[in-house]
Amino acid sequence: MEAKAVARHVRIAPRKAKLVADLIRGKKVDEALAILKFTPRGASPVIEKIVKSAIANAENNHQMNKDSLYVAEIYANQGPTLKRFRPRAQGRASQILKRTSHIGVVLREKPGKEG
Repeated sequence: MEAKAVARHVRIAPRKAKLVADLIRGKKVDEALAILKFTPRGASPVIEKIVKSAIANAENNHQMNKDSLYVAEIYANQGPTLKRFRPRAQGRASQILKRTSHIGVVLREKPGKEG
C-alpha cells in the first residue's frame, strides 16, 4: 500500500527542489521531517508541507501506521515556465525565466511492520 501527495505549479526551480528531495529519499518520515526542518534551503518548507500531507493521506485514507512509513519516491519535475522581461541598456529587453516545479512524494510501509 502506498500514499502520495503532489504539489503542482510550485514557484521554485526544479533544480533547487531536487537538491532537497535527494536528502530525504529512502528515509523514515520522522527522520525526513527532522532533516527538512533544519535544512536552510528555500524548498525545505514546501517539501515539508507535501510530506506532511502524504502522511495525513496515509493515516486517514489508507489506515497506515505513521511509525512504519518511509519516503519511497520523491520527485521534482519541471512545470510551466513564466516568461518575464527586464529592461536593458539602449532600449533592449532581456528575458527572465521564472521556473516552476511539480513536486510529488510517495510513502510506503516498511515490510514486516504491519499495524
